[in-house]
Order: sequence, then structure tokens, then C-alpha cells
Amino acid sequence: MSEPLLDARDRALIDRLQDGLPLVERPYAAAAGELGLSEADLLARLRRLLDAGVLSRFGPMYHAERLGGGLSLAAMAVPEPDFEAVAETVNGFPEVAHNYARDHDLNMWFVLATERPGRIPETIREIEAATGLSVYDMPKRREFYVGLRLRARAEGDAGASEGAAAGPVPRARGSDDAEGTPGAAETSAAALDPLDRALVEHTQAGLPLQPDPWGAVAAQAGTDRAAVLARLARMQETGAIRRIGAVPNHYALGYRANGMSVWDVPDDRVAELGRRVGDLAFVSHAYERPRHPPIWPYNLFAMVHGKTRDEVQAQVAQIAALLGPADRGHAVLYSTRILKKTGLRLSAAPGRSRCSA
Repeated sequence: MSEPLLDARDRALIDRLQDGLPLVERPYAAAAGELGLSEADLLARLRRLLDAGVLSRFGPMYHAERLGGGLSLAAMAVPEPDFEAVAETVNGFPEVAHNYARDHDLNMWFVLATERPGRIPETIREIEAATGLSVYDMPKRREFYVGLRLRARAEGDAGASEGAAAGPVPRARGSDDAEGTPGAAETSAAALDPLDRALVEHTQAGLPLQPDPWGAVAAQAGTDRAAVLARLARMQETGAIRRIGAVPNHYALGYRANGMSVWDVPDDRVAELGRRVGDLAFVSHAYERPRHPPIWPYNLFAMVHGKTRDEVQAQVAQIAALLGPADRGHAVLYSTRILKKTGLRLSAAPGRSRCSA
């Protein structure tokens, strides 16, 4: 699959909108002004990038647990002859948000997200019954960092730093970050009121690509623009929305080596070490998750991305050097295919368990 042709302004737009859209009356005009574009040009480019699959989605990034729901990572060991049939079955569950094939004995990894935490174990039992295979549940125990930003601008582009190379964007700690944030059982969450639910339902597939997106959402939700802006700002402050912006397709930007590095470190040091790993500029996600011995001895997860596997292996070597003797064993699981990837999905009526992130 060839990479799409992007000009310098496309790349600048992708970089800028990964950092978020401002909560102002004309947000696209504000972002366009920063980039030296007209509002119409920015919107046209956004539509083209979404249609071409360069961006996976554009809109609010909701945090299922902060919305009162359940969230977990799960894995299965699927016999190769049955892989496609099992993938179709698993992807048929609306609670499955993302699903990836990875190069390991545990070769199918998917995210489960539900409107209520108790629905996670129910869904796991249903998947096991439907496939006849074991599902290994790996909910996060601590979140050390979440904040994927993939640089699109190349050396020579206006605004690119000297010697810039494509790669994860160096960052300071921000609204996506979590200093050892506990998992679902310990995380405060507010129940959705009718306006919250309406806003999620009308933005979960993406933000309207028109000059006044908040007004369009307000009309759908039966409220006004000021109420939409106030409520979205509150949801960002509470962490129910991580950010409002662009999610790039890392494959389309040339990041073909996407490695889930996993580490066996002492349990009494995982919080300290997880924070240090999460501070590395090239790590996009860092979590503590449970072990499943003997098939899965690892308790620290760190996602890294590169154009090649050699780049990723160099990053993994830096993590190993940081961990030193605390690294009692590690592995890198590369994604080989995206089997499913959606944003958050709430059902139209409360009570139906369908929430993904």
C-alpha cells in the first residue's frame, strides 16, 4: 500500500490538529489562521484527509471510564486457519472498539469498552462462548502516559524544526497525561446526564466539518451553542474528553512498525518504572496491566512507533537501558493488521451496553 501524497500544508495541519481544536465560536477559522489557511481550505483538506484514510477520525476523544463505563484490553490465541472467522465474530460485538492482529502466540488483541463496568466480564464470557477460545483480560491497573502525537511535517517544511524527522512529537506533560493514574475501579467518574449523552451521541462519529460545528451539534442535541461549549469544556476538565482533534492513521503516515513493548518488572517497582518509561518522548502509551502466567509474564506495557522495525528496536533498547536489572524479560509485539477501529459509540437509549473508545 503506497503512502498518500501530502503537501506541506497537509502535514502542518495534521500536526496542529493532533494538539486539539480550540473551544471558540469558529474553531476551524482559528486553527486556519494559525496555519496561514482560509477556513474553507482547512475544511476541504480535513475532508480529503478523512476520505483518504490519512486521518482515522476527527472529533472528541472520549475516556470511557471517566464517562462511568468499563474499559479493558483483551487477547486471544487464535489458530491461524480460524483467524478470519474468529475476527469476524469478535468484531461483531459492538463492545469491541479496536482489534489488531499481532505477531505472537496471543495473536489477536482488542479493546473492550462498555457503558457499565460489569459488562466487561459479561462480554468476555460471550466472546468465549461464541468462539470456543479463552480470552485473557488485561485491564489497566495504572495509566502512566497516553498521548500519541505522530509528526507529519518533514525537514524543509515551513515551521518544521531543523533536522526534523518523522516520528512521535516530543511533548510536555499535558491534558492527555496521567502520572500513575489508577484503573477503572479507583477512577472517579460522573454519570452522564441527558445533555452529556446527547453530546456524546452526536459527536462520537466525529465533529461536523462546517464553520460552526458547535451550533450544528447544539441543533441536534436540542440546546444552544453556549451550552455545548460550556459542557465540552467541563468534560475536558474532568478528563471525560481527552482532547478534541485529529487521530492520524499511523500506517498512512508511514509508521509501519508499531510495537507493543511488554516488560516483566518487579511489582513493587512498576509504578516508579512506569512513570519513567512514560516520560520517554517516543512512548505513546504506558500502562501497568496484570500478568497471566505462564502464557503472559509481563506487567508493564509501552507502545512505540517507527517507520521501520529497526527504529522501534532502537527505542526498545533505550527502555531496556532505563530499566536496567529491573528488566527480567521483555518482548515486542508488532501489529500486522488493523482488524477493527472505531471511536466511542453509545447507544441511543440508556442501558444498552454499547460504549467504545
